[in-house]
Amino acid sequence: MKTYSAKKGDVERSWYLVDAEGKVLGRLATEVAKILRGKNKPRFTPHVDTGDFVVIINAGKVKVTGQKMTDKIYYHHTGYLGGLKSLTFRQMMEKSPEEVVRHAIWGMLPKTKLGKRLITKLKIYAGKDHPHAAQMPQELKV
Repeated sequence: MKTYSAKKGDVERSWYLVDAEGKVLGRLATEVAKILRGKNKPRFTPHVDTGDFVVIINAGKVKVTGQKMTDKIYYHHTGYLGGLKSLTFRQMMEKSPEEVVRHAIWGMLPKTKLGKRLITKLKIYAGKDHPHAAQMPQELKV
């Protein structure tokens, strides 16, 4: 019996719709990362992109537990000397809630070329409307 290894052309992709309203950020991110990676399929192969597309709506209504609303800090560097900038979770949610969810999911994907391809299959929207109705995404309970 030989080990099965998925090929690039053999993968069938689906579209999933996830409503993030009232969901805890980390728990949502782990489930979405599994689907993007393809770990929910029986033909999962670690070095091949076997995952599906995921559309997340209501990203602005995601929750966090404990004191993370004020204590969690996001850092980025401008590239100039002394250019380290920081924003709290609350400030980041006001500025761009999509990036908060994308950052959490990116942290759970591999930091390779494969991970960069996987994150392109993620579509995040702060509100309820999304332009992917033509793909007929299946509702996913997380």
